[in-house]
Amino acid sequence: MKTIRFGIIGCGLMGREFASAAARWMHLLDMQANPKIVAVSDVNPKAMEWFDAPFSTTDYRELLARDEIDAVYVAVPHNLHQEIYTATIQAGKHLFAEKPFGIDRAAALAIQNTITANPEVLVRCSSEFPFFPGAQRVVQMVESDAFGKILEVRAGFCHSSDMDPTKPINWKRQVATCGEYGCMGDLGLHVLHLPLRFGFKPTNVRAFLSKIVDQRPDGKGGMAPCETWDNAILACESSAGFPMILETKRISPGDTDSWYINIYGTKNSVEFSTKNPKTLRTMPFTQGEPQSWREESLGYTTAYPTITGHIFEFGFSDAILQMWASFVDEVAGNDPKFRCATPAEALASHDLFTAALESHRTAQVVIVP
Repeated sequence: MKTIRFGIIGCGLMGREFASAAARWMHLLDMQANPKIVAVSDVNPKAMEWFDAPFSTTDYRELLARDEIDAVYVAVPHNLHQEIYTATIQAGKHLFAEKPFGIDRAAALAIQNTITANPEVLVRCSSEFPFFPGAQRVVQMVESDAFGKILEVRAGFCHSSDMDPTKPINWKRQVATCGEYGCMGDLGLHVLHLPLRFGFKPTNVRAFLSKIVDQRPDGKGGMAPCETWDNAILACESSAGFPMILETKRISPGDTDSWYINIYGTKNSVEFSTKNPKTLRTMPFTQGEPQSWREESLGYTTAYPTITGHIFEFGFSDAILQMWASFVDEVAGNDPKFRCATPAEALASHDLFTAALESHRTAQVVIVP
């Protein structure tokens, strides 16, 4: 088995999730490559103590200079994306990194230009939810043209972690570190990954953006202003001519990382949400028969086979493992069973978010460039 030697830049929540996935690699069957974490970097030395890596540094440039590293995972605030992503690519390291691939469209375009100038480097973006079995079934339905004429697509990613107004402020509430997109930049590529993969590119948008909590505790006994958008609803027309409703929400009562995609068509319709991860709802249409939703209890059926039996349940950590299996498989030179989000898809999301900001500002429908 080929070993892909990884460095991690940013040793927070998602860096730990990758390390956990690497430790569970034996869970996967028939893989031709495996990841090995050989170096970590974070500006906070304490954050690196959790990792069992031979090399650690507070300067990410020292990590990128090491010859034994084949690929790098980067999970840092949005304002650091352009600097670190371009440096990683220019260092000749394969890159797997967090959305939105730049704090704004100019940064995303600079990253894309660096990718174009370094075609030998593989670059992909983190988006794990399409690896859920239910989402993979939706992919199969689109590929088999199961819907007939598509009437409407709805997709979203909603959570309620910011419902508590006393939750201390963090970098995601500041324009300087998160960007003007707010919740769109932080959550939006998760929502757009499948629609863009299906060719459902938004051509125009009417955006409704909400700032709900104006200020939060600053951790020093005072209050700090919340500058970024908490919730966003984007009403779009797709390149295929049907409407799409896309939403990203940090304040969505009752939701805990609820990702969903619904497609409604003249021949069939489907609804899937990670809120009910074992259930796929479909409604095939047959003339003269009642129109009723069918609910199928999904088993553990994955893009990359595992030791887990079909009868068991699939969860977030399983989606992370499947996503990493796809990236490692592609780094190893194989055609992945389902491709991770691409930089081109990330750039397309910036096109939409930039237009959404203008739409909200002008209260008008704006063409997506």
